[in-house]
Amino acid sequence: MKVIDQLIHKAQATVPIDLQIRGAHLYQKIKRTALPSARPPVFIERRIPDVADVALADIDVSNPFLFRQGQWKSYFQRLRDEAPVHYQSESAFGPFWSISRYEDILAVDKDHERFSAEPFIVLGDAPEGLSVEMFIAMDPPKHDIQRQAVQGVVAPKNLKEMEGLIRQRVQDVLDHLPVDKPFDWVEQVSMELTARMLATLLDFPYEKRHKLVYWSDLAAASPETTGGPADMDETFYAVADMARHFTALWHDKAARTAAGEAPGYDLISLLQMHDSTKDLVERPMEFLGNLALLIVGGNDTTRNSMTGGVLALNRHPEEFAKLKANPSLIPNMVSEIIRWQTPLAYMRRVAKVDTMLNGQFIRKGDKLVMWYVSGNRDERQFDRADDFIIDRANARNHMSFGFGVHRCMGNRLAELQLRILWEELLTRFEDIRVLSEPEIVQSNFVRGYTKMMVQLTRRQA
Repeated sequence: MKVIDQLIHKAQATVPIDLQIRGAHLYQKIKRTALPSARPPVFIERRIPDVADVALADIDVSNPFLFRQGQWKSYFQRLRDEAPVHYQSESAFGPFWSISRYEDILAVDKDHERFSAEPFIVLGDAPEGLSVEMFIAMDPPKHDIQRQAVQGVVAPKNLKEMEGLIRQRVQDVLDHLPVDKPFDWVEQVSMELTARMLATLLDFPYEKRHKLVYWSDLAAASPETTGGPADMDETFYAVADMARHFTALWHDKAARTAAGEAPGYDLISLLQMHDSTKDLVERPMEFLGNLALLIVGGNDTTRNSMTGGVLALNRHPEEFAKLKANPSLIPNMVSEIIRWQTPLAYMRRVAKVDTMLNGQFIRKGDKLVMWYVSGNRDERQFDRADDFIIDRANARNHMSFGFGVHRCMGNRLAELQLRILWEELLTRFEDIRVLSEPEIVQSNFVRGYTKMMVQLTRRQA
């Protein structure tokens, strides 16, 4: 290790993380003032043209308003049909290849020898000063070691023990919902249940649980990375706040363990007990990155699928009738919800070597985007792919959790939460009516909702 690297490492291990973040923030503010070119991009929403009016070479599916304006299905349909491995040379996030067919995505996702997850899994690069490290954006063997440290929290035995607590919290939320009155499903159900689950997984102060959702939303919403609307100052303040809270939680747990208290089975305790991550707090960018990964992973998939499932059943009322007639279809419906919604639209890779993919020459260093949202609507894999079919035979073959070494660690936990939610909903309510079109997140990465007004009708005894 070079002397300068040793000094940086020592400084990072010594200076409190929140102060490092504040220092990076100050540097960025000065830089933005002195250099207008250093300011983050601003995305202004304009009408996206019909895909038939766009030259094939000009198709840019990185537009953060593509999902909000409902144009994504036709754009990806054209790519799948005409250019399944498509090169966009002039996007706001730099040049990239779009991989849009199921089989091609599968081939890339499973091949970590040729395609690297490093350094980021989103389209753009992180804002300067916030280039955190996380194991989902690492290659083996480092990825495997760090993932192993926390995957025990979602082991089958632990999930079985969690089921009762999850059901209790779902029941509590549902029992306090207004009936026969409009309310925001995103705020009162999806966000609330997600916040409660995240607080449990991290053993985070329950009364502060909504901070976790807030931090997660900001982490995935920077203009540089996903085309989101997040303000840089707000993001830096939030990251510093997150750093303070998690550092305090880490040290509190360490002190209690040193005093003889048995360690818990939460994510922080598991990180402290594993040889590769026991000193993670002394590696601030890794520390923050992995905690951000865990809260984003625990937030977006479950939360947006909770909302997407209600929307899907409203758009396909025949499927809602089928569900009420046969509640045993819930487990399969959960898989279909996750396929139909695809809460995270893609993952990014970088070619490690020159290679060929479906007739296209990919150069070493080229950026590839595996569009799960397109693969999940690929007619070559799913019959009537745009339809929501709760008893779809191959629903579990969806791509939303990824494949290979980077497959989502919390997939079974997400499925468990969604299954319990629908089991409890069906026992209480005859109807969940969506009153207006939901408000969609501005992002090319998160397929999420900020608001969806609904009205419940209680089930008659």
